[in-house]
This record gives sequence, structure tokens and C-alpha cells, in this order.
Amino acid sequence: MVDLRTAYHARRLAVNREQFYAIMGGEGTLDYELYLNTKTLLSCQLKYNEVCNADELQFQLVHQIEELWMKLVAYTLLDIDEYLQQENTNRVLTLFRRVHTTQKMMIEQLALLETMSPKEYQDIRKKLGNGSGQESPGFRVLLKMYQPIWNSFKEHYLDKHGLSVEKIYDSEYSHGDAYIVAEALVEFDELFQKFRSEHMRLIHRTIGFGSKSLKGRPVEILEDGMRHKFFPELWEIRGHMTDKWGAEYGVKRDPLGGHH
Repeated sequence: MVDLRTAYHARRLAVNREQFYAIMGGEGTLDYELYLNTKTLLSCQLKYNEVCNADELQFQLVHQIEELWMKLVAYTLLDIDEYLQQENTNRVLTLFRRVHTTQKMMIEQLALLETMSPKEYQDIRKKLGNGSGQESPGFRVLLKMYQPIWNSFKEHYLDKHGLSVEKIYDSEYSHGDAYIVAEALVEFDELFQKFRSEHMRLIHRTIGFGSKSLKGRPVEILEDGMRHKFFPELWEIRGHMTDKWGAEYGVKRDPLGGHH
């Protein structure tokens, strides 16, 4: 016979989902909550009884957080552009460190979505309609911001001082301000491409590339985007330098040990 007292205590100790769901939203009245506007922030997701499966909340949150990170990156790039025009290198580098750190977090948190099974993602995908990451406002604005950044760098760090990409990297290399800012631009570009690459791997893992329903759709757009560099001159100079040096020491060199 079941001990009624044991059964009663078991019910009291069991997790009450509705109770905890209510707690998660907070009251929205404390100073911290008011400053962060948590009442609105935590209501931006689907209601718990509206999710199609247990992973949809994570899916929505990760993408919302990505939008917030991209908002921070775009906001910071506007400040960087102003400091480039002032040639305030210290501020440029400090803010680029913030941008690079944010980009790395954007890449790392995509791993959360790999905890979903393909079947669970298909359930979520039904609710997305024709939506894709290409419609992201943060992503779209970042695709427009690199050119003004490059223009400011070129005008104030190169042209103004009679410099060129070739000079700061090779013939007049001194590890000066123009060079270290150029390398910060390269890292921004590289991390953006890594984000795109990780996104592609995630797509491959969740829905694959061979589906007929994806033909001519965002996957191919993403693949094209991965081949695009923000600052091609800063990448091309490395190949030019290697070819130049290769002409001096020979494309094929003798082995260090003298053996063929």
C-alpha cells in the first residue's frame, strides 16, 4: 500500500513548471530589472506553451542574442570610423578588440544549436516560413559598413601619409600605426568569414546541402558570401610578397639537410 504521506511529499517536491515559468519572467519592478527592461526583454520569446518542441526556445534565443551582438559590433564600428578619421590609433585598437571579442562569442554560441537533432530542427523550420539568416538586420548592416571603414583607413592612414598597403607591409615595413590598424581590419574580416563558415557547417549538420528544396536558395547565397573578402587588398599583399620573395630565393629550394 502506498504511503500517503510519502506520495504527498513527493508531489510537493516535484518541479512545478508553471511556477518556475512565472519566476523566470521576473516582476520587472527592481532597479536592475527596470534598467535592463527585463520585463520586455524576457517576453520577446515565444510563450512556453507555444514552442513546437523543447529546443525552440534555445533556437530563438541564440538568434536573438546574435542580433544583439551584431548591433553592438555595428555601433562600435561607427565609433571606430570616427577615430580612424582622427588617427586615434589607441582608441581604434581598443574598440577593435571589443569587436573581435564579440565576433568570437558569436561564433562560439553557434555550438549551442548543434545540440539539436535534425528532426527537432525540421519542426522549428516549419514555423520559419521562407525566413533565413540573410534577412537578419544585423547581418545586412555589417555587410554595408566595411566600405566606409576601409575608406577612412585608406584616406587617413595611407593616402595622407604617402603610404600604400605594399609599403606598410613590405618595402617600408616598420610595424607602425597603419600596419597594426590594417591587421585589426584583417582580424575583423577573418572572424566574419569564420562566422559565415561555422554557420554553413551548422546548416550542413542540421538540414544538409543536398536537399532539392534548398536549390537556388540561401545556402548558395551563403556559399558565395564565404568567398567574399571585405578588404581584399590586405589579403592579396601577402601573396604578392610571397611571390616576390620566391623570385629571389627560388620557388624550389634545396633542402636544409642538403639531401635531395
